[in-house]
Amino acid sequence: MSTSLRNTGVNVLGEMPWGSHVCMFYESKDDLLDTVIPFFKAGLESNEFCLWAPSQPLTPEEARMAVLRRIPAFDRHLAAGDIEILSGREWYLKGDRFDLKRITSAWEEKLRGALAKGYDGMRASGNAFWQDTGHWKDFYDYERKLNKWIRGKQMTALCTYPIVVSAAAEALDVARVHQLAVARRKGDWELIEPAPAAAGTYSLTPREREVLWWAAEGKSASQIGKILHITKRTVDEHTKNAARKLGAANRTQAVAIALRERLIGKNSPSAA
Repeated sequence: MSTSLRNTGVNVLGEMPWGSHVCMFYESKDDLLDTVIPFFKAGLESNEFCLWAPSQPLTPEEARMAVLRRIPAFDRHLAAGDIEILSGREWYLKGDRFDLKRITSAWEEKLRGALAKGYDGMRASGNAFWQDTGHWKDFYDYERKLNKWIRGKQMTALCTYPIVVSAAAEALDVARVHQLAVARRKGDWELIEPAPAAAGTYSLTPREREVLWWAAEGKSASQIGKILHITKRTVDEHTKNAARKLGAANRTQAVAIALRERLIGKNSPSAA
């Protein structure tokens, strides 16, 4: 199995390995579309089978129309079976009944089918709709078990939760059963329950901030090196040092913490 990082298409997430399970809290339908569609666009460009299971505030038809407007040749991808857009409620529930074994088996079947057809792997996204139903505990258990099941699989999953119906306690519960949790509010990102910092203050160098800023823009280490006229190895060293100072486990968490702490922002640090 390839261990190379996969481009998520989402600036704050950058590149992530197979087996990643992250969640995003969103404020508006536009925030949701601006995150999920680039996520799938990058997947299609990387020879990954894509499955989207939207629910309120999006119907499957609205999701298809939104993707059609933003992804070139989407009709071709749809006809080829490269992407499926299904009803979230129908994917997770059958007759209002939740069956964890059935859902896990369905993911296994989709992934196995994708690999058999020659895809490098699979990426999936589903929009949570169960906060106001009687299935909250069931779905929380599902997320927790999915977090363990997906490790080592050639699959990445982006779970999306509306902020307006996510109580504080539920948000923390959700964050704990994902490898990383972020929130998007009117285009701005923040980390939910970040990794603890090694110190109370941060002492990033200007170059470390610059590298993290470009990483937040979705650039790979090689691309950042070309932009800053330094080697990829030097970029990796700056990233490693920044992550250590921020108490982050990897580049993705370092970027999320830097955004939350406003160590980097919307404008390039070199232009600030």
